[in-house]
Amino acid sequence: MVSLAQRAPVRRAPRPSSVQLKYVMAVSGAVMFAYLVLHMIGNLKIFFGQESLDLYAEWLRVVGEPALPEQTVLWIVRIALLAAVLSHIAAATVLARRAARARPVKYAAGNKVAGSYATRTMRWGGVIIALFVIYHILDLTTGTLNPNGQYGEVYANVVADFAPQRWYVTLFYVLAVVAVTLHLRHGLWSALQSFGRTSERNRRAVRAVSSGIAIVLGVGFLAVPLSVTFGLVS
Repeated sequence: MVSLAQRAPVRRAPRPSSVQLKYVMAVSGAVMFAYLVLHMIGNLKIFFGQESLDLYAEWLRVVGEPALPEQTVLWIVRIALLAAVLSHIAAATVLARRAARARPVKYAAGNKVAGSYATRTMRWGGVIIALFVIYHILDLTTGTLNPNGQYGEVYANVVADFAPQRWYVTLFYVLAVVAVTLHLRHGLWSALQSFGRTSERNRRAVRAVSSGIAIVLGVGFLAVPLSVTFGLVS
């Protein structure tokens, strides 16, 4: 018999370092960023008419056929995106807890005010984005909360969703997109820092590029609901 003292100690898996977690956030953020760019481009097809948007939505469902069953590629993208979101949240949570434990004294009022608005609202921005994603899926993916909610009628569903009398939906969408814009701006900046692409010389330029990309995406996403609400698309 082997005594308890002679048993080999249980080895725990090493915890990922903060640098590794930052790389996880950067890579998962890059996946989500690529999705946002493609999603925005697809949304803008509404300005080319109903047929253009509905055909694009149909193509997303059948891409890969006949080699793959319908919606296979679409579900692969959804699963990859979900994995990126969960890993991004997990890494951010661990990093935030480590930072809180490493900080012996809370920030003074002056330091808190000096922080950028985007940095100080990352947590609440993430909550708003998460709630919006859930609503967005139930609204324009499953059609559960959409006033039209007809499968395949993407153009009609969008027009019904952001109709002038549903201004509160547009307002919620605007708030969510603003949160995404701020989150993306800070995320791009942080990712470039994680990959060592910033220095004292190019810091201002990198910050400007990050802000510019985030604003372009924000404007692209806001163009659709605002155009419907104000009657430019009907």
